[in-house]
Amino acid sequence: MNHSRRKFLHLAAGAAALPLAPHIAKAQAYPSRPVRIIVGFPAGGSADLAARLVAQWLSERLGQQFVIENRPGAAGNIAVEAAVNAPADGYTLLLIGPPQAINASLYDKLNFNFLRDIAPIASILRYPNVMEVHPAVAVRTVREFIAYAKANPGMLIFASARNGTSQHVSGELFKAMTGVNMVHVPYRGNAPALTDLVGGQVQVMFDNIPTSIEHIRAGKLRPLAVTTTARSDVLPDLPTVADFVPGYEASGWFGIGAPRNTSAEIINALNSEINAGLADAKFRARLANLGSTALVFSPAEFGKHLAAETEKWGKVIRAANIKAE
Repeated sequence: MNHSRRKFLHLAAGAAALPLAPHIAKAQAYPSRPVRIIVGFPAGGSADLAARLVAQWLSERLGQQFVIENRPGAAGNIAVEAAVNAPADGYTLLLIGPPQAINASLYDKLNFNFLRDIAPIASILRYPNVMEVHPAVAVRTVREFIAYAKANPGMLIFASARNGTSQHVSGELFKAMTGVNMVHVPYRGNAPALTDLVGGQVQVMFDNIPTSIEHIRAGKLRPLAVTTTARSDVLPDLPTVADFVPGYEASGWFGIGAPRNTSAEIINALNSEINAGLADAKFRARLANLGSTALVFSPAEFGKHLAAETEKWGKVIRAANIKAE
């Protein structure tokens, strides 16, 4: 048994007391069989890549396979429901991201309460969206864009992969904080939205950096700013939206959760192992390749982050009257 696994089992066991001996014995065996991580989106996307990165790390550290199970559909809700209904034994985990915070307000009826039914374990990464325009739009800064949009109300169209995506709500937050009048056009996926942006059929998008970076490098799109409060290492010369719109922040992020009532010993031990990966230079380099930076939280801190994101995007969704498609 390697050192990492011995340390993990020691953490999972916790401080043993005689009356709790059967429970502790069970915790000491974790993981004794493969663990599945449910991902609510297809293989190959940013969510899937983040989950596979963590799965590989945990498999190597703990000596059991952490297997990805892609359950796409309903903007991630199918995956959440599968996790909510799974046994709370540590053998079913869930990749968590912005859709879960958004969907809580976007959908009128869900068969679960995400903040109640999923226990936060650990955050993994954060990544910015990039505010970008077609080169035909005669602006080069966010300040110029705001002035142009106000001089041409309702003439600019911003695209997103569909209603309620992080791209959509990022744009709606920008509209609310600047008072500009842009028209939102939802697409059936990110690829057709980008195709029309590159083609000039729409003028602006708040897209994830990884999917837009090659178009930016090729000069087919003009980036104006990143949506996080700090600059991105991928586009280090690009300012932030907040440099021009104080208080603006919109970012993508991923983390890991489990069905509620999963033992605190298992949650805390998994958090420790994932955070060890986030401190590892090679792991962090792989995050950088995804256009992301490490996001390190305790379970409680990650829970506060989830609650804050749910409240923030709920306000945007209600104010903009966004409805699920």
